[in-house]
Amino acid sequence: MFYKIFNAMKKHALNLSVKSRLNFHSVMGQPFFFILSIFAVLFIGGCKKDFKDSAPVSAADENGLAKKVASQPNIILILADDVGYEVPTIDGGQSYSTPNIDLLAKNGMRFTQCHASPLCSPSRFMLLTGKYNFRNYSIWGQMDLSQRTLGNMLKDAGYATCYTGKWQLDGGDNSIRTLGFDKYSVYLPFLLQNEFLEGSRYKGCKIYQDGGYLPSNLTADKYADDEFTSYLLNFVDSTSNLGKPFFAYYAMNLTHPPLSPTPDDPEYATWNFDVRGNGDKRFYPSMVKYMDKLVGQIADHIATLGLAENTLIIYSGDNGTPRPVLSQFNGFTVRGGKHSTTEPGTNVPLIMYWPKTIARKTVVNDLVSFPDFLPTLADVAGIPTPANYGTLDGVSFYSTLTTGTNPLARSTIYDAFSGDTTKRPFNRWAQNTSYKLYDIERKYPTSGAFVKIEQGKVDGLPIPDSLLTPEEQQLKQSFQQILNLYH
Repeated sequence: MFYKIFNAMKKHALNLSVKSRLNFHSVMGQPFFFILSIFAVLFIGGCKKDFKDSAPVSAADENGLAKKVASQPNIILILADDVGYEVPTIDGGQSYSTPNIDLLAKNGMRFTQCHASPLCSPSRFMLLTGKYNFRNYSIWGQMDLSQRTLGNMLKDAGYATCYTGKWQLDGGDNSIRTLGFDKYSVYLPFLLQNEFLEGSRYKGCKIYQDGGYLPSNLTADKYADDEFTSYLLNFVDSTSNLGKPFFAYYAMNLTHPPLSPTPDDPEYATWNFDVRGNGDKRFYPSMVKYMDKLVGQIADHIATLGLAENTLIIYSGDNGTPRPVLSQFNGFTVRGGKHSTTEPGTNVPLIMYWPKTIARKTVVNDLVSFPDFLPTLADVAGIPTPANYGTLDGVSFYSTLTTGTNPLARSTIYDAFSGDTTKRPFNRWAQNTSYKLYDIERKYPTSGAFVKIEQGKVDGLPIPDSLLTPEEQQLKQSFQQILNLYH
């Protein structure tokens, strides 16, 4: 019975402030009856306090084991695959379980208007390079080695760099290192005519790690995202011992099709992980839950090492949810928007957790575009935005993190989207949170479609010029000027 009480007390104490934890440890050496008295006050009464009201960083430094941290903050960027804004419960989702993602948001900053492109490869180009796609994107899944990325920028600033998860930028070891990452464990290291040739992205995944493929006997029956998470945590362990800042970019396989069981599902052991098609959409909630579980493992590990105060953890999605998936969101049904240039295809979750800097429970409605990550992380690291990377299109929102406001916040977002420009031209548009102007969009018979938009819903029909209010006419003209600027 004593051990149950002890463990319960310990669990409760780990959710208290640092000062409270120190007080907790000071009483653990006192007589047993005193422990029980503290238990009566803290545990019985304290059980009314929800764990979700406490930051996960409070588990740090339990036995004085906090690592020496560098003055520059560590950065972990987690990019989920095919997770639209409507998925996390904290954003208004009603179909999934995301307690760990929600916890990061409750103890950090949540953005409601972050926009990617409708597909993963174009989105990742923008995020990594700070540029709109028309400047450097042409072929699906192939990044030219002349480009420079977040990895290069932070490595040059003294960071240890690591990439785990889906690479899909071609080139294998040479490409990964040239684009700024010293350590890596990835899926899809090379551009393939048919990605199916690489096999399952989940169970028994072919993992390319630090110069070559792991032997199949080491990956058989293993779940890829478990392996990538473990590699990331081992990287953090080895780097934090050196007192050197680190940048870890985790491009999750989850929750990309084929939609299939996770290790927490009974079907996992016997499931045929067919690499073709969309799989079975009934497993999408389980995949979301497992993704959230891994996010929690990362946050907990950082806290246990005593690094949470000086580590920025970023969670986002790369594009909309798979098309077959229907989700409940704020009282209505959202069809997955992947492939679509409408709001469900581009509006993605963005959560930033940095206890030393970001105020808890902050919600930001400013527009954020994926090119904005590069200049923002330059400011986070305390370095200039690189002057030799060519034209950069990102707008830093660092002041939003530190003060909650940004005088330079975007009033519009521009995007030029094509999965492969050798096969189809860019679809281009400019938008704010209420309207969007298309230059080329296949769903409309002519360019110049000015539409009303709403979060979680497909675009409205084009509004004829004759029905525009003076304010709408002025807004349309300003959008057209942006389209002309980036022609």
